[in-house]
Amino acid sequence: MTSSTALAWFARHEIRLAWREWMAMMTAGRRFRKRSTAIGLMVCVAIMHLPVYAVIGRFADLQEPLDKPTLIVITACVFLAWLLMLSQAIESVTRAFYARADLDLIMSSPTALSNVFSVRIAAIALTVIAMALVLSMPFVNILVLCGGVRWFAAYGVVVAIGFTATALAIAVTVALFRSIGPGRTRLAAQIVAAVTGAGFVIALQIAAILSTGTLSRFAVLTSDAAAAFAPDLDSPTWWPARAMLGDGEALLALLAAGLILFGAAMAIYSPRFADYVIRASAIAAPAHRGRGAKPFRAGSRQQALRRKEFVLLRRDPWLVSQTLMQLLYLVPPALMLWQSFSDNSTGILVITPVIVMAAGQLAGGLAWLAICGEDAADLVATAPLPALLVTRAKIEVVLIGIGTIFAPLIIALVFASPLQAAVTAVATAIAAASATAIQLWFRVRARRSQFRRRQTASRLATFAEAFSSIGWAATAALALALPLFAIVTGLLTAGVLAATWTISPAHE
Repeated sequence: MTSSTALAWFARHEIRLAWREWMAMMTAGRRFRKRSTAIGLMVCVAIMHLPVYAVIGRFADLQEPLDKPTLIVITACVFLAWLLMLSQAIESVTRAFYARADLDLIMSSPTALSNVFSVRIAAIALTVIAMALVLSMPFVNILVLCGGVRWFAAYGVVVAIGFTATALAIAVTVALFRSIGPGRTRLAAQIVAAVTGAGFVIALQIAAILSTGTLSRFAVLTSDAAAAFAPDLDSPTWWPARAMLGDGEALLALLAAGLILFGAAMAIYSPRFADYVIRASAIAAPAHRGRGAKPFRAGSRQQALRRKEFVLLRRDPWLVSQTLMQLLYLVPPALMLWQSFSDNSTGILVITPVIVMAAGQLAGGLAWLAICGEDAADLVATAPLPALLVTRAKIEVVLIGIGTIFAPLIIALVFASPLQAAVTAVATAIAAASATAIQLWFRVRARRSQFRRRQTASRLATFAEAFSSIGWAATAALALALPLFAIVTGLLTAGVLAATWTISPAHE
């Protein structure tokens, strides 16, 4: 096999692996779900066109010249998409370092390792761009339908920012690798990915709270202060916005810049990529090697089991990126709560549904890890404890974790509104308990490494968990504003849970 033939084979191999990983994430590895998954995706994309039309359909007739507020809004949307792609690219590069087991195959390839890893980097970029193109399809299609073919240039903008996001993701991950070492990069990269994805939106919400006292991001982007701070209309800063509107020169400039940055990243980092992967693969040894053995801690068997669950949650590096974003979205409500102490604003009512929904979603993820994602299930089954007490200890760990995270916000809320604090506390506990119960009813054996695919194990459990969190959040908000309507939403949510229990495997 010649070098060029091996390189072409490896490119097909990377594309095949990316496709298999995506299909496994969508179908939970079950072949019979492929057709239903494809139909479901097509239906979902088609349905998404309706809310997208309601939101952006009226902006399709935008024409040059544009004023600064319009350019700011379009540029901010493109920047947000770029940040989300950067977050996904960082996670993909991190998985290439730590979660791929094909190093022996790569090292035995008759092709130069720099070329092989250039293909891998290109595969990461194509995967990120392909996902972004699929997600942007409803938006671009509506703009084209309502405003003309010039909006097709938006796909070119997605490709351009995808290349730049991948190039920066590789640079950031390698910089972390060199500065803090392979042992800490895995966790640090996950934190950076989570903060990158949510940071811009949270920053806009914080600015809106400080300036207008609301959570409206567009109020900040279209304000006079933003227009005064923005550069002149002929600045290259507006190239993405002008390219979106069909400006050929701006689009070509973005594509050229993206390809140059991506090519530079491949040329600089692909020769050393093999060294980074080898070093990352060599960190399996425990961090406490060489230390003296620790004695067993005194305590009951249930305490030992709870301690084990807490240790596993604390050590899980992939859990950080999945849950940190939910916690970051609590920062704006916390700021609004702090601000309300000085002006007695009624805007703090929005804090309750945000806290309740975040608690429900986070509890669902923690419950899956503790109840379903048990890697030592056989070992736990041999413990000298009844199965009921083992399950009880796991549920206690989930509820203690939720209480520890959300208790400070609820305690602070007491000083602003004791009634709202009480309603929030009760609704948070109910939402967390409901999400945990759903995971218990649909309990399926899985590994912790499959946390990213947990939604595919049972679509019914996923939808039930989402409806439960939304229902209890709405009930809590209505309990503060319209108590009679809260009774209705509470009964409906309880009915959803009862129906879920009836059709769950645990009821059979």
